[in-house]
Amino acid sequence: MPFTTAFGAFTNEVIWLIVISFFFARGFVKTGLGDRIATYFVKWLGKSTLGLSYGLTLSEALIAPAMPSTTARAGGVFVPIIKSLSLSAGSRPGDPSSRKLGSYLVQSQFQASTNSSALFLTASAQNLLCLKLAEELGIIILNPWVSWFKAASLPALVSLLLTPLILYKFYPPEIKDTPDAPAMAAKKLEQMGPVTKNEWIMVGTMLLAVTLWVCGDTLGMPSVVAAMIGLSMLLLLGVLDWDDCLSEKSAWDTLAWFAVLVGMAGQLTNLGIVSWMSGCVAKSLQSLSLSWPVAFVVLQASYFLIHYLFASQTGHVGALYSAFLAMHLAAGVPGVLAAMALAYNTNLFGSITHYSSGQAAVYYG
Repeated sequence: MPFTTAFGAFTNEVIWLIVISFFFARGFVKTGLGDRIATYFVKWLGKSTLGLSYGLTLSEALIAPAMPSTTARAGGVFVPIIKSLSLSAGSRPGDPSSRKLGSYLVQSQFQASTNSSALFLTASAQNLLCLKLAEELGIIILNPWVSWFKAASLPALVSLLLTPLILYKFYPPEIKDTPDAPAMAAKKLEQMGPVTKNEWIMVGTMLLAVTLWVCGDTLGMPSVVAAMIGLSMLLLLGVLDWDDCLSEKSAWDTLAWFAVLVGMAGQLTNLGIVSWMSGCVAKSLQSLSLSWPVAFVVLQASYFLIHYLFASQTGHVGALYSAFLAMHLAAGVPGVLAAMALAYNTNLFGSITHYSSGQAAVYYG
């Protein structure tokens, strides 16, 4: 394999957009902005356990589009808050007392993380990888940020709104009222002091970046350029320094890992292996006289349930996304529908087990 072919994906715009997104997440954690936003929602809605859950869910959805690492949101923002609230209520992890409050909040927030990741294209790294792999098979999503949000908004928003209530009914906490939570949040906000200059810069930069992502096609600006503008602002204004970027190991691991995955996927497609495999599956489906809607359901369910064998959403995407998308196309499923549905399922199966994703390890660790 020629050098340019083997390492060409390291210059891929989508992969660098993912890498820069990790630096944005670092900014949220370093400035404490994510923690402040979540604490405000606890103060406003935290008089009951259900209100606490909705407050954390809403803050998850608010932070998600500009903090594109579900694991970072879990470990850097929400787990510390949930742990503090739970311990103050006498609810300890790994103990029967966990059912008082902690178990419910963890499970609710865990499910919210996958719904918010499915709602926004930039809420999780694997979303961008899915669209890049779809592009390798000729499926081009126009104005991807807006198209993704339009398609995901109804089911994802309904899920975000109903999940805390459903869990409250079927996995109820022993403590229903949390009158001390707003006071604790207010005390914490007082200790944090007024919003700092760096937090305001972070807010402005993220609003600019998200606006440019949404309007990118209209302005003729690629998403990676918008991200680089945002990162440059954070570096020039001192919110981040280069050592912060260098120490963000997840970003550099992702660069190497995703570049290899995209390069391999491209070669599998170019060499005809994916088309051969999908053709074999399509013939099997045709022998059963399945229409494309039925084939769509069968393939989507298979892609989802296979994740019980995986401990990584990214690993699942790298191993199976291209192959399953090719199977959909061979079975006559419309390309955009197949590509988007597989990508949405990639987020949703991140919460089906305690080992199914990076955030699962954080919440259940």
